[in-house]
Amino acid sequence: MTTGLKIVVVGGFGVGKTTMVRSVSEIRPLSTEETMTQAGMGIDDASGVQTKTTTTVAFDFGRISLNEQMVLYLFGAPGQDRFWFLWDRLFSGTLGAVVLVDARRLADSWYAIDRLEHHGMPFIVARNNFDEPKHPLERIREALDLSEEVPLIDCDARQRDSSKAVLIALVNHLHAMSSARGVTR
Repeated sequence: MTTGLKIVVVGGFGVGKTTMVRSVSEIRPLSTEETMTQAGMGIDDASGVQTKTTTTVAFDFGRISLNEQMVLYLFGAPGQDRFWFLWDRLFSGTLGAVVLVDARRLADSWYAIDRLEHHGMPFIVARNNFDEPKHPLERIREALDLSEEVPLIDCDARQRDSSKAVLIALVNHLHAMSSARGVTR
């Protein structure tokens, strides 16, 4: 019997959630990317991502086989405000989450962090490096008001190994949390 483990990647519009799911999935990911149209102008805030031409309208789905009995299901949530109502459904049955952030638009991450804290869901934060990092991670931690218990790491969502390292960091965080509570598997 196969056991499925669910992880969600959340964050603001255009931070690289779809890219991360694509880079790390062993299957061709299910994607609900659609072309951005004039209808979204004035509704979606595309500041900082003016070259973006597509957007996720439901979720992305990828899969990683950990071994013969365990499979990781990876869901990428849509980033625009108008699709946030889907997040609570995506959180159902989730072990933990990755908050992917763009250091150029940190305010876009606050909603994701707030929702995860509201649900009591364990998460890590990964700064997606579109360019050379201009600020140390500790400045990002301060700006996002993250506690020291929340892991904060760098990544490049376009790179498979980097995206895998993010998922490994989340799994290690989940394991450490369960060990601290005295839960053993």
